[in-house]
Amino acid sequence: MNYPHQISTLEQYDIAYKTSIESPEAFWDSIARNFSWRKKWEKVLDWNFIEPKIEWFRGGKLNITENCLDRHLLSNANTPALLWESNDPEEHHRVLTYKELHFKVSQFANVLINNGVLKGDRVCIYMGMVPELAIAVLACARIGAVHSVIFGGFSAQSIADRLIDAHATFVITCDGAFRGNKAIALKEVIDDALVACPFVKRTIVLTRTRQPVSMIKGRDVWWEDEIRKVETHGNPECKAVEMDAEDPLFILYTSGSTGKPKGVVHSCAGYMVWANYTFINVFNYHPGEVHFCTADIGWITGHSYIVYGPLSAGGTSLMFEGVPTFPDAGRFWDIVDKFKVNILYTAPTAIRSLMSFGLKPLEGKDLSSLRVLGTVGEPINEEAWHWYSDNIGKGNCPIVDTWWQTETGGVMISNMAGVTPGIPSLATLPLPGILPVLLDENGVEITTQEASGNLCIKKPWPGMLRTTYGDHERCRTNYFVMYPNFYFTGDGATRDMNGNYRITGRVDDVLNVSGHRIGTAEVENAINMHVGVIESAVVGFPHDIKGQGIYAYVIYSEGTHELSLVRQDVLKTVTRLIGAIAKPDVIQFVTGLPKTRSGKIMRRILRKIAEGETQNLGDTSTLLDPTVVDEILKGKEV
Repeated sequence: MNYPHQISTLEQYDIAYKTSIESPEAFWDSIARNFSWRKKWEKVLDWNFIEPKIEWFRGGKLNITENCLDRHLLSNANTPALLWESNDPEEHHRVLTYKELHFKVSQFANVLINNGVLKGDRVCIYMGMVPELAIAVLACARIGAVHSVIFGGFSAQSIADRLIDAHATFVITCDGAFRGNKAIALKEVIDDALVACPFVKRTIVLTRTRQPVSMIKGRDVWWEDEIRKVETHGNPECKAVEMDAEDPLFILYTSGSTGKPKGVVHSCAGYMVWANYTFINVFNYHPGEVHFCTADIGWITGHSYIVYGPLSAGGTSLMFEGVPTFPDAGRFWDIVDKFKVNILYTAPTAIRSLMSFGLKPLEGKDLSSLRVLGTVGEPINEEAWHWYSDNIGKGNCPIVDTWWQTETGGVMISNMAGVTPGIPSLATLPLPGILPVLLDENGVEITTQEASGNLCIKKPWPGMLRTTYGDHERCRTNYFVMYPNFYFTGDGATRDMNGNYRITGRVDDVLNVSGHRIGTAEVENAINMHVGVIESAVVGFPHDIKGQGIYAYVIYSEGTHELSLVRQDVLKTVTRLIGAIAKPDVIQFVTGLPKTRSGKIMRRILRKIAEGETQNLGDTSTLLDPTVVDEILKGKEV
């Protein structure tokens, strides 16, 4: 497959970037023409950041699955679309060609139709990393249903919150999922969630782990039984539903600075164009290459760079069910060797974890097929960058250090493999179409070349969020109010003399733990639900593996329980209400929190203490009770 919009040289990047900023409508018009459309758009772009209102390719009609599947059938039918590696290295891997994936997506789309799913319905997907997860995602898109994938590590309460917010009336899940040496009971978690969601009409359950599950008559059906019903009716072909360019494609929930997760909505056309454009250019993808993104499809990285980006490009995407350390710390390298992976895209957290095992797991593994390495989720520290480059890339593979967010739909700032220079621990240059700016605390743009400030984006790009589901005002206040006429990323950044950006981390009350955004308020709310907890405050602190850890200061009422047991109880409560991913790494019991006279918790002080700072805590004289700080410091030393 030819990629007419692929950038191959630094000179081409400079020209594309200049054109994309000066003439964005002409630039994106030329790129969008490379996709399959039922009806061409009337206007490329209509926008303002005040409402906000963003429309790309207005009036255009299409279906994203025709671009990910159907258009490849003439020339790429037998090209592998999805490769799947099981959690168990002894289990046979699976290969789905474009012809086979098209067949299975059509088949399951008919299952959805037979079970009453209509265009516009919200469908919650809570599954392990099996090919059927990608099939379910694409089947929803084929019939115009809005998919909302929930990561398999979330708790029943977190699922219920998302089901209620999206009013998702259909659920797709598995009996269970394998992850390392554990079998996770997914259906059981869904059953607990559905107690609070009587509006759910149907739950479709895939058999994976074969663990006992409860199947409720009238609500629950087996995936395999429903497939057989479609097979008995002959031709499983399912014609793709025509969608408007701005129709919602999916909702993906992400943590914010309040306790309630927000449903980020992405549209059909703009998201497709952006996922495709960034996939081809950031990774410098060549037809026939094997692209291994180690993320879960429950996160935006999996949406864009396991499913929609690679498949819209006619690429070969590798899915992995397990974890990098099972059955040993050489698992990633076994997979690279086995499938002759060309592009490896993973998280700095995974790299730092694998570094701790030394080089022995690499022995005997042929990594010579690797051409491009990538990182995602958080800035990669320089030590991990060099380890990755020297030991995995053997000094021959460019590393793309990608910065982006759930809200952006795809990569925003990154070097392009083999095209623009990579610099350890810097995201480097913006992609064509992205106009980043740095603002000071008063919202004034910093125009000096070398600068640091709050990272904002000045103009829209095709892949940006359109709204937060059911609450457009929340979208406005979260991203467009603090700095009017800009999209505020919530991150701080620095810029060097050559225009390269370094992301310095969140400037709002959101933590970045192992590349996953977790709101401090969300964790505090869960801690405060525990019996005996009076109040809590959560901050981030540097963590060798996760990048950022969770440090919780907890005021607990006096009782008969030992604090060591209470600590375990609090962790259990957080796991129950949110999921294990949000468990605090440190819980310090305190008698009070540093507050201003107006009652505001001074998190700046708590953050410094969590980071190990004991001297330069700033002015504490304005606190309601300055002695609280001394008590917290003493408690940390104990």
